[in-house]
Amino acid sequence: MKNNRRGFLKKASLLGLGASGMSYVQGCGPKKQEIIETPLSKEWTSDPEWLKVKYGAWSGPGVPVGPGPMDGVLVKDYAPKSTIIAEETFIPKAKFSVIDAHVHHYTEIEEGGNPKQAIKDWVKTMDEVGVEKSVVLTVATGKEFDKMVDYYLTDYADRFQLFCGIEMEGIDKPDYPERAVKELERCYKLGARGVGEVTDKGFGVSRDQSLKPEERMHIDDDRLDPFWAKCGELNIPVNVHQSDHPSAWTPPDVYQERTPIFQQFNKYDTDGLTYDELVTYLPKLLVKHPKTTFIACHMANLGNDLNRLGAMLDDFDNLYLDISARDYEIGRQPRASAKFLTKYSDRVLFGTDMGLDKQMYQAWWRLLESGDEHMPGRVWWRYYGLELPENVLEKLYRTNAEKVLNWT
Repeated sequence: MKNNRRGFLKKASLLGLGASGMSYVQGCGPKKQEIIETPLSKEWTSDPEWLKVKYGAWSGPGVPVGPGPMDGVLVKDYAPKSTIIAEETFIPKAKFSVIDAHVHHYTEIEEGGNPKQAIKDWVKTMDEVGVEKSVVLTVATGKEFDKMVDYYLTDYADRFQLFCGIEMEGIDKPDYPERAVKELERCYKLGARGVGEVTDKGFGVSRDQSLKPEERMHIDDDRLDPFWAKCGELNIPVNVHQSDHPSAWTPPDVYQERTPIFQQFNKYDTDGLTYDELVTYLPKLLVKHPKTTFIACHMANLGNDLNRLGAMLDDFDNLYLDISARDYEIGRQPRASAKFLTKYSDRVLFGTDMGLDKQMYQAWWRLLESGDEHMPGRVWWRYYGLELPENVLEKLYRTNAEKVLNWT
């Protein structure tokens, strides 16, 4: 099946197939067209695999299936209005003071032309929703990091903590490890208290797809060993974004879990590492550097497999998680997620990574604190509240961040 789907996708790309599942190829004569049938125009309701994926083992919708006006509705436009009448709990402010361990210098901060005013407005929003501090993962070095210091630490050193990035110039040069450590030490003196978000989605931490696969530098590369060791020596944690949601490596076809708005992140059939390959790199890094603390953001991109994620936490004391941007993982499996967050209540940090809107924060409070059902979520998924106990909430919201992050 995989080979057939791969072949179809390549063929579809070459033919320029549209959403209708057909391509019209111009012939030599005037107005002469050939209709090329593709799997996109297939009657899927008679396909056994499709039926099982869509409906489960019983493989049926329970009602007769027939044509109608919705046949022309595109997946990217589908936004079903639910008829479920469920309780809606409005939580304007988090139950405990929050440390948001995963934010960025978002694009909208610069768009208005007055970044410092935008940050001032952000602080006001933080006050209103109960966020005491935010950790800005700048991914920056050099002059760009210096600018972040001016923006955030000049006026709001008590409200923001900064993480710096890793120097990425000349990673193939013999002196690269030394230069990377030197820049880390410089950023630390200016106020950096962590490193991140260090991202490898298959093309190395420099994220340079123009490099040949053998030239790319992944997180366990020997060139980075002195850098990780220095992080441990300085007692600063590293936020690591290893791999991505597993659906990013599955074909963008009728079986794709996420909707077209996520297709920009799809890496199926590229020359980067696969999901299964990428998730093995973090354990290698943890073994090599047991004295350095790593925070695997986005639940290590294993939120879809909580048993496997729990086993990794059991194996490595220097590993922590943040839940940023994985509302759709915990919200779709609320009972399992609540058990997981309770069992590993000392190992998980709260983070958002979803912008500046007040309503965004309040949606998180509702998800974590209430028992509401069938809440609107991303894609077209519905979420279910975890109703976490207070002792778990307090650790998630702030206690773990106070323990793991460097506040000196």
